[in-house]
Amino acid sequence: MSGHSKWATIKHKKGAADAKRAKLFAKLIRQVEVAAREGGGDLDSNASLRTMYQKARDASVPIDTIDRAVKRGTGELEGVSYESITYEGYAPNGVAVLIDVLTDNRNRTGADIRSLFTRNGGSLAEPGAVAWQFDRKGVIIVPNSVTEDDLMMVALEAGAEDIVDDGDSWQVTCAPTDLETVRGAMEEASLAFDSADTTMLPQQTVELETADKAGSVLRLIDELDDHDDTQGVYANFDIPDAVLQTVEL
Repeated sequence: MSGHSKWATIKHKKGAADAKRAKLFAKLIRQVEVAAREGGGDLDSNASLRTMYQKARDASVPIDTIDRAVKRGTGELEGVSYESITYEGYAPNGVAVLIDVLTDNRNRTGADIRSLFTRNGGSLAEPGAVAWQFDRKGVIIVPNSVTEDDLMMVALEAGAEDIVDDGDSWQVTCAPTDLETVRGAMEEASLAFDSADTTMLPQQTVELETADKAGSVLRLIDELDDHDDTQGVYANFDIPDAVLQTVEL
C-alpha cells in the first residue's frame, strides 16, 4: 500500500471530531447530489449514485439526509450546481499530487488550492503534468483477521485484480467498475473490511525517509484534504512505518 493510503487509513481508524465529521458529511452529501444530477435518482440504474449512497451510509450519514441530497440532485428540491475539477501539483520533495474537487465557484477554489500549495512549499502544475502517474482503481482495505485463503477465494472470483499484504491489513484492488461486485461478494461471504472506495493509485512512489520530509508533505496533504470543496487527495509518497509513527503535524 502506498504511504498516502497508509496515512488515510490511520486517520480513518483514529475517527473524527464532531467538526471533522460534519465536514465529511457535507462532502459525501455533495457527492450524492452530483451523482443524482448526472445520472438520475434511481439507485438501480445509476451505478455512481449507488456507490456514493453506500459511501455515505458507511460514514453513518442519516438516510433522510442522503435522500434529500438525491432530491436536490434530481431537481425535486432546490440545490446548488457543482462543477467537477481535478487539480494537479507537486508537494515538497517532488511528490506528485492530484486533488478532486466539486465547486460552485471555480475561481475561488482554484485560488484557494494554489495558495495551499504555495504556503506549504509546493506548486500547482498544468493539467496532465501529474495525472499520467496514477491509475484509477477500486480499493478495499481488509483487516488481517481475514485469512488470505478466504479473501482470495471470494475477492479474486468476484473480479479483484490483486491482493497485497500490508502487515496489519490486506489491500484488495480491482477495476473501478468491479468495486461494487467485489464488495458485494465480500459482504455476502461475511468478510469484514474497513473501507471500499475508488482511488488513484500511483504507478511509482517517492520514499520520504525522514520525519521532516514526511511532515512537510503530510501538512500539505492534510490542508488540501480539509478544504470544503475537496473530494479526494491522492499522492505518490511512501513513508516507512518507523518514520510515519514519529511524524508530528
